[in-house]
Amino acid sequence: MARPKIFLLITFLLISSFTIAMAGYNIVDFGAKSDGRTDSAKAFLSAWNAACKANKPAMVYVPPGRFKYVEGLSIYGGTLDGRGQALWACKMAGRSCPVGATALTISQGENVLVSGIKILNSQNFQMSIFGSTGVTVERATITAPDESPNTDGIHVQMSSFVTIKDSTMTTGDDCISMGAGSTNVWIEKINCGPGHGISIGSLGLSGDDEGVQNVTVKSAIFTGTQNGLRVKTWAKPYKGMVKGVTFQNAVMKNVQNPIVIDQNYCPSQKNCPNESSGIKISQVKFDDVQGSSATPVAVKFDCSRSNPCTGIELKDIKLRYQNKRAQAFCKNARGTAMGIVEPPSCL
Repeated sequence: MARPKIFLLITFLLISSFTIAMAGYNIVDFGAKSDGRTDSAKAFLSAWNAACKANKPAMVYVPPGRFKYVEGLSIYGGTLDGRGQALWACKMAGRSCPVGATALTISQGENVLVSGIKILNSQNFQMSIFGSTGVTVERATITAPDESPNTDGIHVQMSSFVTIKDSTMTTGDDCISMGAGSTNVWIEKINCGPGHGISIGSLGLSGDDEGVQNVTVKSAIFTGTQNGLRVKTWAKPYKGMVKGVTFQNAVMKNVQNPIVIDQNYCPSQKNCPNESSGIKISQVKFDDVQGSSATPVAVKFDCSRSNPCTGIELKDIKLRYQNKRAQAFCKNARGTAMGIVEPPSCL
């Protein structure tokens, strides 16, 4: 049986301007062909090595097309600058804007290591892991302004056995987001903020979703984020499930929504008011979460009326609001609490 292949796509904004005081290395010049068949591994690595040896800022350019057969890839160090400022300004002005690009996408990969990379100012997601197995991201530094739209630090979807650890993320959206089909994901030692926290979802927007299960988030610090630990689904009837999730050893520093399950997500109030999420959420555990909430409600479980959350577990929760007791809110949520739980459990 042939070994699984890796499709790696790196894209940048304003690539055509790399002639200005910047060395540019086009993988095509090193022998790569965008036919989706030719082995481009040697060409890609040669271009990367040339960029690393340059004596001035350098850019590896992957032109439009499909460059496959990069097997067992490891990336050590380097900086990817997406130069997303112009696109963000367009979006925030409410104009019709280009779709934009993700700085680094790993798609259909197996046994991939990304270590010590820096990604900044991507137009959209900073990094995307899609349709892959056995991907490890470690010691990453991901940076975008807190007002930059849709700049998730790392987005995982349709992928399994993914590890993200020892990384720092400053973004305008989720530090890490897990979409449909994310399974066996391990996230550990993450510094997040500003940003929207670490999220599962959103799920159930336009059709039945693959399940998200066996996810562990451990030893994360959230500073000034919109959310901390979050599960989010659209208020639509499409089916799917979230099961077997553990959030453990988290510290909240002035976080607006430290613990939140939101199954009534409907930001534009169009097409989904009065509907009910079909995503089934069960066996979600919050263990040893402490710190400060920026709002009175530190724990919020707003679950589906047709598919209530079940098996929610709170253990050793210590969250305060302005040095006072915070509040908890529960709707259609069932579960248990043990140890010291502040605010008092509403399950």
